[in-house]
Amino acid sequence: MDASPRVTLLIGSAPDVMRCAAWPKHAFAGIVAINNAWRVRPDWDALVHAGDFPPDRMPQPGPSRQIFSAADYVPAQNTFGGFVYAGGTMSMTAAYWAVHSRRPDVLAFLGCDMIYDRPGNSHFYGTGRADPLRDDITLQSLEAKSARLLIHALRRGTLCVNLSDLPRSRLVFPKLTFEDVRNLSLSRLTAMRAELRAGIDIGAVEAAEALEREFGYFYEDGMYWNHLDEIDGAKLARVDRLWIVAVADLVAPPLQECNAAE
Repeated sequence: MDASPRVTLLIGSAPDVMRCAAWPKHAFAGIVAINNAWRVRPDWDALVHAGDFPPDRMPQPGPSRQIFSAADYVPAQNTFGGFVYAGGTMSMTAAYWAVHSRRPDVLAFLGCDMIYDRPGNSHFYGTGRADPLRDDITLQSLEAKSARLLIHALRRGTLCVNLSDLPRSRLVFPKLTFEDVRNLSLSRLTAMRAELRAGIDIGAVEAAEALEREFGYFYEDGMYWNHLDEIDGAKLARVDRLWIVAVADLVAPPLQECNAAE
């Protein structure tokens, strides 16, 4: 019998994240929550929180519940080129941390679509701050940032997938259902990774990474906001466009670049 892949569930705070509340824990090798998403279910394994996460909203750690902050995810992010190119929003930050520290076979996202134009609550707990849509020079294209993550994760053997059933997402990952992931075999996973790699425009990837090196927007402490006078938004947009080109053949319908401030 084919073995099962190690799947890490990464949960954000969009309202549809509540779909996972009843999913059995044994379907996952681990559950990583971002910021307030630790409240979705009590059996999470890791909480990755922003530096400005309010202390009064912090849960209690425990033997099987670990809490990680900037001291943990900044070094992880730096191994992938730093925050400016990865995108300074917690969905990307927590994902890179998970790929670096957990090395799952599959990183499955839920509640991270970063779509805020639906009526009603913006977050599962009510109305919250739409962090990815703030005025931030690193977030000009959330689609490009997710494309970059998809490619970097694949290099480390991790397939990023989206468990969302919403009609739109800023994530460009393959969409799977919970049952798809639950029944995923290692042989099918190997085939999916190969299909994705074959569809990536390697020339565009190499060009994007060459520009990243040329521009040199790397700040070891992660505090890129202290260097905004050094960062050219037009140059970052050039990098983003290349990451989008790199995955254009993988996305159907064809990927349409969106402005993060829509």
